[in-house]
This record gives sequence, C-alpha cells and structure tokens, in this order.
Amino acid sequence: MELSDSRVIKATPQTVWNGLLDADVLKACVPGCTEMSGSPEEGFEATVVQKVGPVKATFKGAVTLSEMNEPNSLTISGEGKGGAAGFAKGGADVELKEVPEGTELTYKVEAKVGGKLAQLGSRIIDGFAKKMADQFFENFQTAIEGPPEGEADPAEDAPTEKKGWLKRLTGS
Repeated sequence: MELSDSRVIKATPQTVWNGLLDADVLKACVPGCTEMSGSPEEGFEATVVQKVGPVKATFKGAVTLSEMNEPNSLTISGEGKGGAAGFAKGGADVELKEVPEGTELTYKVEAKVGGKLAQLGSRIIDGFAKKMADQFFENFQTAIEGPPEGEADPAEDAPTEKKGWLKRLTGS
C-alpha cells in the first residue's frame, strides 16, 4: 500500500527538520504511541497501541532515520510486532521545501502488514494506513505551528517538558 500527500507548515525548514528528529515530538504525534525513546543516530524504540478493525494490539518496534539530507529530506522506516495480531512495517520518504508560507512537507508512505492484520483485507488496511499517516502529519503540523487560531492551546495545559521541546525546535 502506498500513499502520498503534502502540507504547508508555518515554520522554517530547520524547525520542521528538528521536529522530525525529536523523540518527544514524535511521541506526541504518532497516534496511539505510549512510549518513545532513542536518538536520530541510533534509532528510536516505540510502543504503539492501535485498533485495526476488530483487532487491537500493542506494537513494539523500532524506527530508524536514514538518507538524511539536513534540512531537505530523510527517510523514516519502522517495523513493529503486535504478537498474535501480526506485524506492521513501513516507511516514509519526507521532503522539505521552503515556500513563502513556511515549509512544504511532502511525504510518500509505504506500509505492509502480516498475520491476523493481513486477513482483514486491503480495504480496511489501506484505509487505516491512510488515516494513520494523515493523523501523524496533522499532529506534527499542530505540534510545530501550535493550534489553529481560536482554539485552545493544548501546550498551555501540557507538562513543562512539552513546552521545552517546542522551545528547542524554534530556538526561542
């Protein structure tokens, strides 16, 4: 299954790049992520709880970053095992391009599943994968830009550590 999309984020390419390499930002953006640790150089370990159709599973896996061309492009690859539910693996090629409004982030995602998950059928899996990718990049955009005007800022009620990563990304 493959999909691609793009979105404009109101931040510099360097700020967007920094966000893609930050474990705290990634944890906040990956739907269902309960744990994320590691570094861009050594890779990240993650635990994600998801329900796909009738199958709910906890996936433990690794995320690696490669083909890093700061601050223009990188490849994010991940693989998770969900016990009896099966496995999921995939990757995203991400490109960043400066535009007048900030940074255009373009992504191409490829995903594969096996085990019980694969038995659900491609329509359910494809729809779920698209929803996960869209949700991740929407969460990522909100994490970098802050909430849309007129909405409450979740960072106001967030623990200090979350505000800290936002400051680290923007350098302010």
